[in-house]
Amino acid sequence: MSAEPRPEREPLSALAPPTETASRVEGVIGPLPAIDLPTLESAVALLTRVDRKYVVPVSTFERLVVELDDDWCVLEIDGTRQFGYTSTYFDTADLHTYRAHLQRRRRRFKVRVRRYDDSDLCMLEVKRKGLRGITVKERTSHPTAGHAELGPAGRAFVTNVVRGHAHLPAGPMHPVVTTSNRRTTLASPAGRSRLTVDTDLCCGWGDARTSLRPGLVLLESKVEGRGPGPVDRILRALGERPLDISKYCVGVASLGLDVPDNPWRRTLRRYFETPVA
Repeated sequence: MSAEPRPEREPLSALAPPTETASRVEGVIGPLPAIDLPTLESAVALLTRVDRKYVVPVSTFERLVVELDDDWCVLEIDGTRQFGYTSTYFDTADLHTYRAHLQRRRRRFKVRVRRYDDSDLCMLEVKRKGLRGITVKERTSHPTAGHAELGPAGRAFVTNVVRGHAHLPAGPMHPVVTTSNRRTTLASPAGRSRLTVDTDLCCGWGDARTSLRPGLVLLESKVEGRGPGPVDRILRALGERPLDISKYCVGVASLGLDVPDNPWRRTLRRYFETPVA
């Protein structure tokens, strides 16, 4: 199992113009009140949380929003409610973090540099999965010009975050997969819950890539406690169940590497498609 760097291949390009799916999401969230970023981060940061993911038709998202309490609001910055993200995921040549997810290790982590396309700012993030399914995210600012490399400071940050939690990778980490998407963030300060809505999702590297099918959105419910949050309860009533899906792992599975990808084959067939060049 190997994913040696391929310098001749370029990462995914910037987001294309919004699709009809993104426009429908924009219309659904239009009536919701706004929350600014400082208020969101102080009231509902949820850097330690339980995440549950769903891939649903955009029509299901429309029904979900109708059922939400009046407390829910949507992140708005300078009049914008949908934001472009481009994330570069890092791994070792033998795919240390991918294999940990594949083997469902209880203590695992992922490393990515996320670029916020609208502001051109970058953050280096380490997401740790621990006991009882709790996700802990730690992040630090990262040079925009170095979004495709960790650098000495980035490597030191990753080592400090991972040490004592999981096995440190034996070799250096290099970029393996890039994902791009538009994201809308809904929040319930009173309920200590958040919901992210991803549209126009594309995963892969260079020409080897896969995209979420038109008309589908990736929802991620984030709550403080282990029990289901309000979004989870509504989705369950609508007949939806959480899905074990990872943008990084789906991206690796789309690269055509000689690596096991059994857990993601059904997800790729059902929810993703290869764009026509």
